[in-house]
Amino acid sequence: MTLFVAKNTREEFEEMLGSELRPLYAFVYTLVRDRDVAEDVVQIASLKAWKHFQSFDTSKSFKTWLFTIGKNSALDYLKKKKAIPFSVFQDDEESPLEKVVDESILPDEVLERADIREAMTEALLEIGERYRVVLELVYREDFSLKEVAEILGESYNTVKSKHQRGIQALRTVLEKSPVS
Repeated sequence: MTLFVAKNTREEFEEMLGSELRPLYAFVYTLVRDRDVAEDVVQIASLKAWKHFQSFDTSKSFKTWLFTIGKNSALDYLKKKKAIPFSVFQDDEESPLEKVVDESILPDEVLERADIREAMTEALLEIGERYRVVLELVYREDFSLKEVAEILGESYNTVKSKHQRGIQALRTVLEKSPVS
């Protein structure tokens, strides 16, 4: 096990954290569904990460480590506030997919892509949180299934199954959708 020890620990931590804050916020928001709460949870997660940064194992992914801290901080917050009575994974929540438009494309392509994004967002809402979180981490945040398993604290096979079922559910919903 390689431990992270450096002279400029604060600067290195800030640099590593800076590139991950936006994706971490988006991920935490998918769990707490409240912008202010997501900001608070990201701050708490950042402080926890800083507190334990000296013991960070550099053979592991910083992003995976940080997202795990973010997930645990969000779940701790939800348990304390009892914002969600039984589970964080509810099927009727809204997905905060980022809407990024490539400025070099033509205006009609922008409208078409917006329609596709909207259809995808609506389809993701229909498949349920347990699948949506896995798909967003894999396709939006570029995590491997192994990393998603680590973040969610689930077995690789469970995450792989949720991924496959999520893809199938998404395909079924999109086939029924009037937008193609």
